[in-house]
Amino acid sequence: MLSFRKFFILAVMLLMPIPVLAQEDGVESLRQTSKAFANVARKVSPSVVLIQVEDEVKRGKQQNPLGLPFGEGEWPFGDDLLKRFFGDKFPDFPRFNAPGDQRPAMGQGSGFVFQPRDKKLVNKTYILTNNHVVEGAGKIRVKFYDGREFDAKIKGTDPKSDIAVIEIDARGMPAVRLGDYDQLEVGEWVVAIGNPFGLSHTLTVGVVSAKGRTTLGISDYEDFIQTDAAINPGNSGGPLANLDGEVIGMNTAIFSRSGGYMGIGFAIPINLVERIASQLIEQGEVVRGYLGIMIQPLTPDLAKSFDLKNEQGILIAQVTKNSPAAKAGLKAGDVILSYQGRSAGDVGDFRNQIALVQPGSQIKFEIFRDGKPRTITVKVEKMTDSKAAAVAQEPAQFAEKLGLTVQTITPELARQLDVKANEGVLVTEVASGSIAAMADINRGSVILEANRKKVNTAAEFNQAVKSVSGKILLLVRENDVSRYVVLSGR
Repeated sequence: MLSFRKFFILAVMLLMPIPVLAQEDGVESLRQTSKAFANVARKVSPSVVLIQVEDEVKRGKQQNPLGLPFGEGEWPFGDDLLKRFFGDKFPDFPRFNAPGDQRPAMGQGSGFVFQPRDKKLVNKTYILTNNHVVEGAGKIRVKFYDGREFDAKIKGTDPKSDIAVIEIDARGMPAVRLGDYDQLEVGEWVVAIGNPFGLSHTLTVGVVSAKGRTTLGISDYEDFIQTDAAINPGNSGGPLANLDGEVIGMNTAIFSRSGGYMGIGFAIPINLVERIASQLIEQGEVVRGYLGIMIQPLTPDLAKSFDLKNEQGILIAQVTKNSPAAKAGLKAGDVILSYQGRSAGDVGDFRNQIALVQPGSQIKFEIFRDGKPRTITVKVEKMTDSKAAAVAQEPAQFAEKLGLTVQTITPELARQLDVKANEGVLVTEVASGSIAAMADINRGSVILEANRKKVNTAAEFNQAVKSVSGKILLLVRENDVSRYVVLSGR
């Protein structure tokens, strides 16, 4: 029988190798992870291209309203609209434009080879990239991982989604394998491959930080993947891939105060990219659905004003005359609860989904109106440049409790301001620091309703405001865009 001392020594000896084995297992796990990243690079890099763009531009032209901190062709790494996020909020970036000076402007970005599902390619290779990479290009040159270079031309562009397709006269170029954005989960590893600062075929690694980022102001139609994989100027148009080497997004923009990586990058989901690219290849344009409504998020105050128990839904702020929505009977003040069985909540997602509906299709809407649910079916029409899809928008009398002054819109005033007479009241003054100012009601806005009742004269508006001691629901129109606003009347 073992003594206690011998038993203790034996136990210690048996336990000693365990930390060593655990350490070896941890290192092996890291080796396997790094092998996975290397495998993605082997699969995807041959399909990734460096895109170089040259165009004659007039130096000193008006800058992009969003601002480009690296200028337009002024910095050694070229003009890459990844920097679009930085502009207006940081106005002191240096500019070196000499007015009237002309020279070739050099820009660059990334792209990747795309195989359409119909596979009808004859001596052509299609490459996906961002519209802002090739927009206005006079000459496009692409360079592959193996050193081969080709001149390229634009097949089609869609500025509204910032997606473009270019083509080269070449066969057999390796195409990426496309993944499924709908199966992507927050927290998954992702790999970005591109050409940041002209450094060809650079790989960076991160995770999916979020999905469904909308209303960022990058493009008209947004549904971005957010990632912390390092994305820098030059990565625009490059692929974002999962660990299986499948492309699940197109790198498009970053948020930065320095001009470089700060941990937040955005990519367009590949499902959307593929749908847009297929239309550009097959039809030469993108066809979008049109309803003719302007919408806004349903806040808690708005939900309460419309007698809703929760904020689940989207509020219709305006219906365009003779639009599909108007013909079907939708009205301003209706709350969309669902459409085609899909819950309505995010304004950006709703707008994207409607835009993807083929013209001629019918959509069933579940709405809430006057305290009751209703069902309305709308036949979608084709959106044109003159239309818009669902968009996310007497003497003068002073409404002291709101801090604004309104005036009846006379026919003469209507002609001067290009607004309708006898339809709403004109805001002529807004007191600084008032609740109206804090709600972003501006001079020149037109107030159409107060607490769901139309107000066509200053007297009617003043009476409506005086009769309410609590919160006041206003329908405000500015620049042809209507929105509901809840103000406290106390």
